[in-house]
Amino acid sequence: MNEHDKGHIVPYATLVAVWAALLTLTIMTVAASRIDLGALNIWVALVIACSKSVLVIGFFMHMKYENRLFRLFLLVAVVTLTVFIGFTFFDVLYR
Repeated sequence: MNEHDKGHIVPYATLVAVWAALLTLTIMTVAASRIDLGALNIWVALVIACSKSVLVIGFFMHMKYENRLFRLFLLVAVVTLTVFIGFTFFDVLYR
């Protein structure tokens, strides 16, 4: 049995810190929705949502502790999704 098969033990302090960061980002999302930034509102919301996703995927889904191949596959999937979302934004923007 190698080290990877044993699982990951994440200290409670780390999980609490990630939870606090997620709560803070949620509060920032609500606060940003109440401020009129014009076209920047969607970008601020996307940046905050991406930050929250990185925390959840990294710590709660243990992707931070996986090997490089899994992280590379995840990166390819995220880049593909980003390209498709970008094409959707361009389509909506230039109608």
